[in-house]
Amino acid sequence: MSSQDPAIGFRTSRRNLIRIGAIVAAAVVAKTKSVDAEEFRWRNFDRNRGRARDEDRDQNRHQDRDFHCFLKGTKIRTTDGDRRIEDLAVGDLLPAFFGGICPIQWIGRYRFERRDPTKTWIKDVLPIRVARSALGPDVPYADLYVTEQHALLIDGVLVAAANLINGTTIASYHARELDELEFFHIKLESHDVIFAEGALCETLLNVNADAANFVEYIREYGPSTIEETIPCAPLFRYGGRRNEIKSCFRSAISPWIDRRQTVDVIRDKLDARGTALPREAAAMA
Repeated sequence: MSSQDPAIGFRTSRRNLIRIGAIVAAAVVAKTKSVDAEEFRWRNFDRNRGRARDEDRDQNRHQDRDFHCFLKGTKIRTTDGDRRIEDLAVGDLLPAFFGGICPIQWIGRYRFERRDPTKTWIKDVLPIRVARSALGPDVPYADLYVTEQHALLIDGVLVAAANLINGTTIASYHARELDELEFFHIKLESHDVIFAEGALCETLLNVNADAANFVEYIREYGPSTIEETIPCAPLFRYGGRRNEIKSCFRSAISPWIDRRQTVDVIRDKLDARGTALPREAAAMA
């Protein structure tokens, strides 16, 4: 049996069962629009001098690539205070969680354009919105927008944002009003964790050719520097819809049989926090 509080456990079970249904429904809708999605993705990667690949239809397209980025406008902590990521430059100093004060080595840029405003953005391009205080009191201190594979440091491990979706304080941001999405990522000398909107988020792990300014990196550092980097902490990437359903199922049955893994426990904790926040705010009003 689980050691969870029964009332909390049953609420968690119900929310996870509902979420499984939502994931399956979204997969059906995505399948009916797969042709449009492929056309959209090709246009954007081609526009940014990147490469479009024939990847699996489970929308686990970026698991082995470093499309792990911050949305334009994200405030990053530097030694001179918080600044928008698009205003940073190579050489700026950042306080890193593991490495201390570190200079920025490179900033990758990714841009996607929706040419037909009547079409919706495909899932793996959309950022995840981590609402203010979703991780703790004023953490982040403002809404944080990162791509689904971008990892946050929580309880000593790095967890991709898509693994944390609870539908309340952490959810996909549909960006219906935007026809362009621009992302940035920061590379230090080694993989580390920095502060973004006050939350602990990973830096770039591995450089890849999909960045719009990839040529600039090669010109400065050479191809020999593109190699697999060791993560600075245990790392849990998003494994796609199938793994997401399995994770939700483990959480759903946890009041009776607790087989949850590290990521499941963290998501359930943040899920419980997300449902408690409105009640706390109402009590303080």
